[in-house]
Amino acid sequence: MVEENFRHIVRVANTDLDGNKPIFMALHKIKGVGFMFSHAICQVLNMDAGKKTGLLSEKEVEQLSSVIRTPESYKIPSWLYNRRKDVETGDDLHLSGSDLSYTTSNDIKAMMKLKTYRGVRHSFKLPSRGQNTKSNFRKSKVKNAAKRKRT
Repeated sequence: MVEENFRHIVRVANTDLDGNKPIFMALHKIKGVGFMFSHAICQVLNMDAGKKTGLLSEKEVEQLSSVIRTPESYKIPSWLYNRRKDVETGDDLHLSGSDLSYTTSNDIKAMMKLKTYRGVRHSFKLPSRGQNTKSNFRKSKVKNAAKRKRT
């Protein structure tokens, strides 16, 4: 049985979501929204997390976008945010979409410029969190070895 108001693609926070998936699963597709944050959004808005995304009204879609943009105004706890104690402002922020990608790349560039340990590891395309490199991460080593042999 197909509803007449059913939409196969729903646009929330500049991301196309599958209308056949439940709300809490579809929200995972938005960059910066994970499992816990999507459940928190459903709790705050008193939405059924299992409801199909395609059955949402325009008002509910706007509410979802609003919560993702400004979670602090909906009293979502700050420990769920993906950028706590921002380096520049010191505030707790929740970023999503292209803002998150931009900020992450800027953080990595700043570490590389300051020549921190993590920045140096990023510049050499090596793991920066202490993993062993003898057997893993061979792809970048092989590329670099091939470059060295040519010169």
